[in-house]
Amino acid sequence: MTRAVPGGWEAGRVTWEELVSTALVGADRRAVPPESLLERAAEQVVRMRAGRRPGRGGPPPPAAAETLPLVPRAAADRLARMLAGEQGRLLTEWLETAAARRVRVPAEMIPGLLDLGARDRSIRAYLGAVTGARGRWLAGLNSAWTYLLAEPAHVPPDEVWELGTSGDRRAFLTALRRRDPAAARELLERGWSAETPEDRAVFVTILADGLGMADEPFLEAVLDDRRREVRQAAADLLTRLPRSRLALRMTARARRFVTGSGSGLRAEPPSACDGAMERDGVRARPPAGMETRGWWLQQVVAHTPLSFWPGHLGMPPGEIAAARIGDWEREVRMGWTRAAILQRDATWARALFEAEPLTDLLAVLPPEERSHRAAELVAGHPVDGQMVMMLGGVPRPWGHRLARAVLKKIVETTRNQPWNAGELIRLAGERFDPAMHEHAGEVPELAATLRFRFDMLKELA
Repeated sequence: MTRAVPGGWEAGRVTWEELVSTALVGADRRAVPPESLLERAAEQVVRMRAGRRPGRGGPPPPAAAETLPLVPRAAADRLARMLAGEQGRLLTEWLETAAARRVRVPAEMIPGLLDLGARDRSIRAYLGAVTGARGRWLAGLNSAWTYLLAEPAHVPPDEVWELGTSGDRRAFLTALRRRDPAAARELLERGWSAETPEDRAVFVTILADGLGMADEPFLEAVLDDRRREVRQAAADLLTRLPRSRLALRMTARARRFVTGSGSGLRAEPPSACDGAMERDGVRARPPAGMETRGWWLQQVVAHTPLSFWPGHLGMPPGEIAAARIGDWEREVRMGWTRAAILQRDATWARALFEAEPLTDLLAVLPPEERSHRAAELVAGHPVDGQMVMMLGGVPRPWGHRLARAVLKKIVETTRNQPWNAGELIRLAGERFDPAMHEHAGEVPELAATLRFRFDMLKELA
């Protein structure tokens, strides 16, 4: 039995939702000829592309006056070439550098950049600065570009906290937190209930700068927030405060769940995830493919102060990281790894990296040590996806030790397996100090990328 044809089909008045619904259930089930469905879809696409009905009123107000200078002409020309496809992987670095230099792009390039930002979230924060007042004006006229209004313009007005966009307010709070941590926290507390859930989650993370026990009462209260992301952000910060109430509650749980057992350790996950655990940031539902109780155990370990474990287990961090644990070893180790990252504990990151060289742990180590350890991994392993992924987690610029190790590996691989060196060459081109272009002559593609970056940064300076 087929359904009656929707009334709008004969009259030609069919919404996009009706078209999608008909395509999903099947044109035959709604007694609509397939060719008619395609014709109506084509008509609807043309209507949507044609724009919207003009409303009443006058032209929009003019854009505000620009306060930032234009980029130098040579830098603008290079940006145009990059937007056309030349060295497109370096566009993010160009935008990041221009934003830091507090310069703006020519007006004719703004639409293309805003279109890119609509597809690539990673560049939006920089677009808020480099597109200037004209970019914000255009964002208010095109719904596809309104994301820009949530990004900081890096030129906040005097009354930004009351009247600015969410991006401007984040930038203002970040700067205030650096100058006066207590004043920033008190500003948040006064209007906390009026903030959007999205802003609340971001504002909590800003308190990581200058975090101290004076922030603990506010963050403890935030654990009662309705939004899970907000509660999680507060729990992550409280984990860094060993004397916080959350840290003490997690310590009491961890004391029961992980214990010494002869020469090794023994773990027994929670049997349930109660409301108190969820309030403290433990998510009840595990990711796909992970055992539920193990997921709870991992989160408890991740939010327990690392300073608790040596006394509790009677071992230093290095021995703990190398100890055998039994059935729940993977979950406990991942919990310690997450704790080392959250608490920025280099001692534990070093010990855990010795047991298992995970890239995320490198970010906790001092830059020189990070470079040294990554260089050792490069020297001892063949070029493969795992190596590229590991190196992708090391931010630029790479230290000389790591750069030399990678360059040597590229030269060796280019000679023996040239098909296997492409992605490593591209990554090195983005992460090496660009001044190394003079020493990369054996790899022309790498030398060309580094020279491009060298000139690019010189133009923006």
